[in-house]
Amino acid sequence: MTASILKNELKAHRRCFDGLSQSETQIDAVGRKLAEVVTGGGKILLCGNGGSAADSQHFAAEVVGRLVTDRPAVPAVALTTDSSILTAIANDYGYDAVFVRQVAALAKPGDALIGISTSGNSANVIAAVDQARALHCFTIALTGRSGGDLASAAAAAVSAPSSSTRRIQEAHIFILHCWAMAIERAVLATKTGPRP
Repeated sequence: MTASILKNELKAHRRCFDGLSQSETQIDAVGRKLAEVVTGGGKILLCGNGGSAADSQHFAAEVVGRLVTDRPAVPAVALTTDSSILTAIANDYGYDAVFVRQVAALAKPGDALIGISTSGNSANVIAAVDQARALHCFTIALTGRSGGDLASAAAAAVSAPSSSTRRIQEAHIFILHCWAMAIERAVLATKTGPRP
């Protein structure tokens, strides 16, 4: 039983990851843009729900800390972590506002926002992307399936080639690691790190 589950899951995982090669140009372009944002003095904001919230936090940890090599810290904030802010906004404005309100408070022109949603239809993530675009931030949708409304709301979109939430989440963390690597290499190349 366990062996057949593993075999089937690996087969589906490989199929999804093989399909990622079709998004190579988009993934590399977003990685370069994120590197430009941080070396130019901007920060990266991230948001998502559930597993996508965990991915937001994981990415922020990789770039504020390090992925592979010691280097200057990179400013990244997961908008999913402050329980007091999240519950206050949800209570006062509704759950759809939990990220958009934080974007309004923290984002500035030249920053980037990565909105993560496996369906591409999380209303609170779409609202955050809309707000970030209005503030002249570079916006990225990291989605699955057909991309949903989030893909069309963002300036750049990468969609994992699967309809399975777990496959999409596996692809998302891989893509986020690629972007963290692009940022790390760019920061190391500048020698001094992001401009204040």
